[in-house]
Amino acid sequence: MSDKNVEKKSGGKKVGFIIIGVIALLAIIVTAYFAAVPDNPIKKAVKPETTAASESNAAKETLVMATNAEFPPYEYHEGDAIVGIDAEIAQAIADKLGMELKIEDVAFDSIIPGVQAGKYDMGMAGMTVTDERLQSVNFSDSYAKGVQVVIVKEDSAIKSIDDVKDKKIGVQTSTTGDIYASDDYGEENVTKFDNGAVAVQALLSGKVDCVIIDNEPAKSYVAANKGLKILETAYVEEDYAICFNKKDTELQEKVNGALKELIADGTVQKIVDKYIKA
Repeated sequence: MSDKNVEKKSGGKKVGFIIIGVIALLAIIVTAYFAAVPDNPIKKAVKPETTAASESNAAKETLVMATNAEFPPYEYHEGDAIVGIDAEIAQAIADKLGMELKIEDVAFDSIIPGVQAGKYDMGMAGMTVTDERLQSVNFSDSYAKGVQVVIVKEDSAIKSIDDVKDKKIGVQTSTTGDIYASDDYGEENVTKFDNGAVAVQALLSGKVDCVIIDNEPAKSYVAANKGLKILETAYVEEDYAICFNKKDTELQEKVNGALKELIADGTVQKIVDKYIKA
């Protein structure tokens, strides 16, 4: 083979490489152009389909509610689910706001610190508005009335509220029963328990002389344990509300607006009546 033939073949290969390079460059430019132009037919053709439902679910915010599910009928466990008055009202609020409700079951005395720290969006646990709590959190309008009562044994020497003085009193930690009893009768006479059920067991075993707790869970505990009764005279009457982080006034206003609508249309009363029979 001559040198001229080699040069021709070599030159032909170079031209071929140049042509391929030009084509590849044009392809890159065209692809970049269509990728940059909005609403072009190529982008529309490859865009994955989304339904209205999937877009809605993707955008749905979560409303995290802290509670203590040891307080029937306001919140308690039914299998793996947390049910009760507060749980249903919270769900109705979340539905109105287009949010996904998530309930966290925690110790009662960790609800307000958790809301303060931003761990939970709100606290709802048969919680009474008090001056002390208002220093830490904000509250919604009241959605239910609570009554603190005294549980005693049927043969107890405690016949009225006046007889509670100087007796051993059982309460659930950080509840208003705890706060009021400690103020009225002295902390030295008050024994604090993690929940009402444990306090009632202490009463049955003779560790305390009475238990101060909300009337509705008191009814459940008395019904479940023979030999107990509730004193006829109420100890304290109070209002229940939802607590919020003081900095999150936007969420507070939204939830309170939804709550007002649910009270006005009778939804809240229907939920209460479902759990508390007149």
